[in-house]
Amino acid sequence: MIKGLIKKDLYNLAAYKTSMIIMVLFCGIAIIGSKAVTYGPIIICTMVGMIALSTFNYDEIAKSNKYVLTLPTNRKEIVKSKYILAIGSAIVGGIIGVIITILVANIMNYIKPEDMINIDYKGLLISTVGGMFGIALIQSIQIPSIYKWGAEKGRIQMFVLVFGIVAIISGIAFLLIKMNININIEIIENILNNYGMPLLIGIIVLLYFISYKISCKVYNKKEE
Repeated sequence: MIKGLIKKDLYNLAAYKTSMIIMVLFCGIAIIGSKAVTYGPIIICTMVGMIALSTFNYDEIAKSNKYVLTLPTNRKEIVKSKYILAIGSAIVGGIIGVIITILVANIMNYIKPEDMINIDYKGLLISTVGGMFGIALIQSIQIPSIYKWGAEKGRIQMFVLVFGIVAIISGIAFLLIKMNININIEIIENILNNYGMPLLIGIIVLLYFISYKISCKVYNKKEE
């Protein structure tokens, strides 16, 4: 049944084909204009992940969950299908971003060899995982919010929460500077250089896992 739920969402997402083409063109222009090839995966990964969340809007407008719950499925499977789609969108967005970035860079190098764009594959990989981390953070906050307050209110709540987190972090940083508390940047840099990639992947997995558990709990209590 999970496969059927995912197919339903993919069918709804087919309406975004034009947006996807525009997104790819925008990404190509950004790479050509800035020569910053690492931007590609971040832009596409984020946008594909955000488009995947639009399936909640379709469900809310069509009230499809009421119909789905009459089928041989349960709320846990419905939530699980959404997270499979969300994680899949982040991975697919990252892969498409890498392919488009490399393709555009090589085309530009062929057309204008005197204006060579150097591809840093390690940097490209880091930016891809970074983009996946960014969209994982957004999705892991927004999905439980949508289940709690609905698609529109959930989106607003997510932005308020993200703004609150940024404000708290900025406030802590400001206080540390005012109190002359020095943070050993070298230790942080060493940790990121040695364990940055597995650490980010581990955080991504943890974010989705915690978010999924919260969403299941919230949706089980919700009346359709």
